[in-house]
Amino acid sequence: MTTGNNSDIIVLMVAVTMQNTTVTADNKRGIHMLIGRESEIEALQYCCDSGSSEFVVVYGRRRVGKTFLIKEFFGSNITFYATGVLNGYKNVQLDAWNEEMKRVGEPELAKAGDWFDAFKNLNILIEKTEGTNKKVVFLDEMPWMATGRSKFLLGLDYFWNRWAFSRNDVILIICGSAASWITDKIINNKAGLHNRLTQHIYVKPFSLHECELYYKNRNIPLTRYQMAEAYMIFGGIPYYLSLMKSHLSLYQNVDAMYFSENAVLRNELNNLYNSLFINSENYLIVIETLADKGIGLSRSDIIETTKIADGGSLTKILNDLVTSGFIRKYVGYGKKERDSIYQLIDFFSLFDMKFRRKREEFNENYWLGFSSTHAYSIWSGFSFEKLCLVHQNQIRKKLGISGVLTSLFSWIGKHEDKKVQIDLIIDRNDNVINLCEMKFSSGEYSVSKEYSAELRRKKSAFSYSTKTRKALVTTMVTTFGLVKNAYGMEITSQVTLDDLFENC
Repeated sequence: MTTGNNSDIIVLMVAVTMQNTTVTADNKRGIHMLIGRESEIEALQYCCDSGSSEFVVVYGRRRVGKTFLIKEFFGSNITFYATGVLNGYKNVQLDAWNEEMKRVGEPELAKAGDWFDAFKNLNILIEKTEGTNKKVVFLDEMPWMATGRSKFLLGLDYFWNRWAFSRNDVILIICGSAASWITDKIINNKAGLHNRLTQHIYVKPFSLHECELYYKNRNIPLTRYQMAEAYMIFGGIPYYLSLMKSHLSLYQNVDAMYFSENAVLRNELNNLYNSLFINSENYLIVIETLADKGIGLSRSDIIETTKIADGGSLTKILNDLVTSGFIRKYVGYGKKERDSIYQLIDFFSLFDMKFRRKREEFNENYWLGFSSTHAYSIWSGFSFEKLCLVHQNQIRKKLGISGVLTSLFSWIGKHEDKKVQIDLIIDRNDNVINLCEMKFSSGEYSVSKEYSAELRRKKSAFSYSTKTRKALVTTMVTTFGLVKNAYGMEITSQVTLDDLFENC
């Protein structure tokens, strides 16, 4: 099998039986098993079964497993595979394309000198391919191929509109980690590729449920509490999980992967952003600024803090980061669109920004020691809030409101001249609002008299400030539930870590 982006194809295959995850594109291909990805597999299977040619875009954060998904699904049935070369000029990209043409058995074709010649050769290859199965063309990391003034998109336009579209046996798959480029140039294309896509598949990071399946398959002996800790560092990014060693504890793995002198993830963040964004320095400045603000910042606050000038450049940075899944944009409760808040939600970015200075100390056992400190409790509490945010569907399922229209907010207000902050608010269409409090602890959480009073103060401040007429319910999201005492008994709405592992 020819490999392209190794970071995307490392290790998603499992040897466990999973319902609805075995997909066969044709009778000749072996059976492969994938963790999760049910909706993505369903979309790809539809492309195989349809009676027409399909134009598919697959995108998502780098390291999330896009390439592996496509290669594992189609196996040896990929007719032509080419991948872009990071920072390669037009001639480098064409050389890689021509080499792939030779590899698949077309050495007599004239070397393509431009992208129109390249796609002409692709036409010839497909026409010579025998069999009744669909001909799969997989163009990986396509944003890297489409260098400035190379006319790559014009060649792609001609290939699809003048040739492949009129057939009924081509599946063209384009893939890229630069999600903003894919969105701007392909999904929202205003020229010849406008409305030509038949499927677009956004590959998300693993959920806790999928991470658990992965760990079990790799025989990595972690408890759910430890899996949550790992998620708060690495998120659900398969590549990062693939680096963990089964004979090491979680803390030893973190030290080996990040804090040791030869750690593979020592320079990961800079490399990641450099591979995705031109002038990545300003992107990293925005990320670093947002890392210090739990619930996020407004655009005006970002401008004031980063000193990046207001205008199109900042708009592009923010839009690119949102589209790529590193930050989210939301409107605060009772606010308008112009007051939108930008919040960093990428776990590894948060982790790196917090601990990169400690990384420079080459402390082989830093995380092992840090995990027993009060500073760790503060960090883990902050990160657990983000973990709950990205598992909102699991929280909604536990609350029995999966079918209810909801909106998620954060809120800052005042009560008796003191700042009041609620990190997660679920505003429901059934006239109820859940005010969620998240607590990460190694055992059952004990609600004290003082904390109980604080919860009532938050509810009162929110009610008074927003003038809401909806019922307010305080919801505790904890690791192991609440200690049964007089103050904890007042809280009737609870979600635990086990609930966050549900498959939604």
